[in-house]
Amino acid sequence: MTQDLPARMLRLLSLLQTRRTWSGIELATRLGVTLRTIRRDIDRLRDLSYPIEGTTGTAGGYRLVAGTDLPPLLLDDEEAVAIAVALRTAAGGVTGIEETAVRALAKLEQVLPQRLRPQVTAIQATAAPLPVPWSTGPEADPTVLATLAAACRDHEITTFTYRTGKGVTGQRRAEPHALVAASPVWYLVAYDTDLDEWRLFRVDRLTDPTPTGHRVTPRPLPAADAAAYVATRLAAAPARYTFHATVPADAETVRARTYALSNRVQPVDETTSTLDLAADNPHHIAEQLLGIDLGPAHTIHGTPELAPHLEKLAYRLLRAAHALSRQDHRSKERSEPDAGHEQ
Repeated sequence: MTQDLPARMLRLLSLLQTRRTWSGIELATRLGVTLRTIRRDIDRLRDLSYPIEGTTGTAGGYRLVAGTDLPPLLLDDEEAVAIAVALRTAAGGVTGIEETAVRALAKLEQVLPQRLRPQVTAIQATAAPLPVPWSTGPEADPTVLATLAAACRDHEITTFTYRTGKGVTGQRRAEPHALVAASPVWYLVAYDTDLDEWRLFRVDRLTDPTPTGHRVTPRPLPAADAAAYVATRLAAAPARYTFHATVPADAETVRARTYALSNRVQPVDETTSTLDLAADNPHHIAEQLLGIDLGPAHTIHGTPELAPHLEKLAYRLLRAAHALSRQDHRSKERSEPDAGHEQ
């Protein structure tokens, strides 16, 4: 186990996990030991099931490779917090892996340092998901997220530096309420005490959050919850591209298949809905439309500049369909017996 390794070997293992290949001289210099000591420590790590490969020659060195068994892993504080939060989220409702996530989380939290537990709890307690199909993962500094999450949990006024979408940077003072993940972005829902109003802050534009030590009574949010507030604000924001259609499906089905914000889909009757989409990226709208059958052409309206982007996606799909059709045709031809061959 990693607890039994001397500090020098833990540092060696940590170095091997940060780069693909290290030469023996580089490792010896970093750790302040001889090459002989490096070789001895490498052998000890191999005995503990760490799959370390060694090569010779001028480009030789050591590297960790995939093995048949999973050895103990070394994680820094940010990595440990990120994994714990992800496991807690998965344990709470990712279909098919809940039980596995719970087992893994139990193992991690058993050895998680006490100093990291408040960060994990704060992020999990104050973060609300708002899934969309093109999301590639919220982009935010884990340390910033942890600080803001703790401030949300403790209702503590926090100052920070914020850069607006127009590039204007300035100091803000706010009462953090909640963190919400939407698209690839984390948002902070907070009450701006200088402007005396609720605001939405992109966490990737936020730096140096500093809790002031001043705790306040939470203000009532002007929405059912933080995720609903973010959805409403994003839906109201001006966008470069828009799309409207009357869809032959009930509102619940349309919301589920397009991942549209709730107020972007309105029921007409039990089998028909209206869909309003808006985005600065045309691919977002195109991807949302893939999940539904659109209604009559005369009900479709929007930004004309969106058309070429939809045509481009349609052409790609049509080309893929033709390729598969030709493949199926060639397969059938090969499977048919030769007419001149006696059976």
